[in-house]
Amino acid sequence: MSKYTAVLFDLDGTLTDPAEGITNSVFYTLDHYGIPRPPREELYSFIGPPLSESFMKFYGFPERQANEAIQVYREYFSVKGLFENTVYDGMAEMLDTLKEAGYKLGVATAKPEPLSRRILEHFGLMDKFDYLSGNTMTETYKTKAGIIRLALDSMGVTDPGSAIMVGDRMYDVIGAHECGTVSVGVLYGYGTREELEYAGADHICDTVEDTCKLLLSLKE
Repeated sequence: MSKYTAVLFDLDGTLTDPAEGITNSVFYTLDHYGIPRPPREELYSFIGPPLSESFMKFYGFPERQANEAIQVYREYFSVKGLFENTVYDGMAEMLDTLKEAGYKLGVATAKPEPLSRRILEHFGLMDKFDYLSGNTMTETYKTKAGIIRLALDSMGVTDPGSAIMVGDRMYDVIGAHECGTVSVGVLYGYGTREELEYAGADHICDTVEDTCKLLLSLKE
């Protein structure tokens, strides 16, 4: 019998491609503060980490202004941006296949849980998961590890070593290792191979199909 019983997935850049919605929401926020818009591709760095961290790191916002900027960002995102999103090809089929193989499936995302739930429900993915673990609207969880632990506890996974975390950024890999779970980095999202290798990903997959094959092989 396989030691692996559960798979957790990041949302942005792993289950869905959120680039248009996230960058449009950042554009909206920069317009609010009178900051010139950079090329859209420069804002892909906002995909993955907590918003407050990104506004402080890339625009020098003090913490208070970064928290204010999140509220401005969500004026756009909560109405339009969250639906400016696409599910990666083959994702729904992969989730069904993994479920049939006996895995418990969960989502562990730094995005607030209420917004994540709306996205997953909109795209018909929510019912494929046993549990959704997201952040609070005020970003209570500052690291991915806390969100992963919440998912594992809520899914009844008592042995973290029996779980696998799949994500496209170093935050997913680091959080997985802090919790004692196996990490799988995916390259079809927004992290680079160098980033994932540097973070210490246990496995790296190029495509959704490769990810499915790997997870099935770990179940054997």
